[in-house]
This record gives sequence, structure tokens and C-alpha cells, in this order.
Amino acid sequence: MPTLLVRVPDDRVGVLIGTAGVTKHAIESRTHTAVAVDPEDGAVTIAAPDDRPDDAMRGRDIVLAIGRGFSPERAFRLLKDDTYLGVIEIRRVTGRREKAALWRIRSRLIGERGRARSRIEELSGCSMSVYGGTVALIGKEKELERATRAVELLLRGSEHAAVFHMLARQRTDDALTEATQGDIPAEGGE
Repeated sequence: MPTLLVRVPDDRVGVLIGTAGVTKHAIESRTHTAVAVDPEDGAVTIAAPDDRPDDAMRGRDIVLAIGRGFSPERAFRLLKDDTYLGVIEIRRVTGRREKAALWRIRSRLIGERGRARSRIEELSGCSMSVYGGTVALIGKEKELERATRAVELLLRGSEHAAVFHMLARQRTDDALTEATQGDIPAEGGE
């Protein structure tokens, strides 16, 4: 039986379990896993049947997403086959260790009244959560690439407008590419 162990922060254990265990049971039923949560230290064990190892990984990703600040509803996006979780450690990108710098950088990513975060989500297609010293993203592969690039640029000090313009241009380029691929006739005929 594939079994995975992860830890979630103490203040996210209640969200993971949910009122009367609703969230935990939803994870178990939707991923076909058994989830055991130790509320003392935040250790979470996810076990799946031998013939379903992918379910254990899906359950693990949902638990990690909730632990990184996502609501259960947003974390359940990970049930789709082509949707992934990405986590960026802010300190690895910035190299800064002091608490004041971390607070300032997190504020930069979120923006006033959450506008920067909302704009990144809108332009990239990813869901984004800034929690502790991490930025977590949920989305399809291309969406994750775009959002990760945008977050890294902001962490390194790029202007918000330049980053948003880059995201909008990439989204337009992707839409044009998809539209023109549909117009290309199959090889060998008309």
C-alpha cells in the first residue's frame, strides 16, 4: 500500500480536517485514500490501495495545498489530471533572511487589497497563495510556468506593470498559437 507522509502547519490542521471532519472525508472519498492526521504535530499520512499509487500522490498534493494556505475548494482543482501544485520558497529566490524583508516581499506579491495576487491569477490562470515563506501555485503546466516566472520576477524586484504586461502578452501569444494550430490542414491533403 503506497503511503506518503507530509506535515502541515499547526494553524492549517483545522482547515485540513474541516468541521466534523468534512474536508478530510472529502479528500479520502475523492482520492480513494485513507488520510490520518495527527493534530499534535501536523503529521499527515496518506495511504492508497496498491493498484492506485497516483491517488496517494493526488491526496498528498491536496493536503500540501491546504497546508500552504489554499481553501479546500481551490485545492480540489488538483483532482484534474492536467493540474499541478508548485511551491516557491521566497528566501531561495531573494536570499534574504530577515523577517522585515520577508514581510515586505510578501506584501509586494499580494499587493494592496490583494490586487497583485488577483492580477497574477487572472493573467496566468493559476490559483496563488502566499503563506509563511512560500508562494504556492495551482494550475496547468503552461499556467504554472507563466505564474512561476511572474512571481520570480516580482521577488527579484521587477515592476508590477512590466510583469503584468509580460503575462498578458504570453496569454495573447498562447491564444494566437492555439487558434492558428486549429487552422493548419493535416499533412498530405487539403
